[in-house]
Amino acid sequence: MSTEALRIVWIYPDLLSTYGDRGNALILARRARQRGFRVEVLEVRSDQQLPTVADIYLIGGGEDGPQALGAQRLLADGGLHRAVAQGAVVFGVCAGYQLLGASFFAKGTQYRGLELLDISSDRGPSRAVGELAGDIDARLGLPPLTGFENHGGRTRLGPGAAPLARVTHGVGNDGATEGAWRGKLLGTYSHGPALARNPALADLLLRWATGAHQLPPLEDTWADRLRAERQAAVAATVRP
Repeated sequence: MSTEALRIVWIYPDLLSTYGDRGNALILARRARQRGFRVEVLEVRSDQQLPTVADIYLIGGGEDGPQALGAQRLLADGGLHRAVAQGAVVFGVCAGYQLLGASFFAKGTQYRGLELLDISSDRGPSRAVGELAGDIDARLGLPPLTGFENHGGRTRLGPGAAPLARVTHGVGNDGATEGAWRGKLLGTYSHGPALARNPALADLLLRWATGAHQLPPLEDTWADRLRAERQAAVAATVRP
């Protein structure tokens, strides 16, 4: 195992950190440390320069104004683009997912995104609020997605991005697909936080970051109970 610490960067917690999304950094750090990795978590505010040498970058959700400001500052900074070019993992949630794409709408205005994922987002006919579930792309080898969504946007995928999941409950991108991924970049509308409710997804990001084909299993009794409880709650809402 490398003696270098696994570096996790939580981007702009002062702007993009709603619905418990900071928990994604906590989950990644804990699961890595439980397997013996040294971990360094950096919380980089919007008035600070983004480090370009790190393993995983996380972007959370936020309101329209902070989302637009976050995108503008990330574009001006350029650090995330340099990190991606060097093979870094990026995980975006909700507003953070949208700003990874070509464009998004905030307060009725279209803003330029980071153009790291082949997606674009606009406003939907209604706000999507509630449980979100879907069957994840089989190529990723993960169990079904579970999460909570609260967003007014709808996201279209271009040919350069694949859906993270096919929706079985909720809205996600458009009622049919949820999230998107390409290479080591992955975005989702799932809060919860997403990685607490989907530990296998957290482990996928860790495997991408470390280059490991497999990671030692962990005791996930409580995570499994949470997933089972949420899946049962979703099933109860669709029974005739």
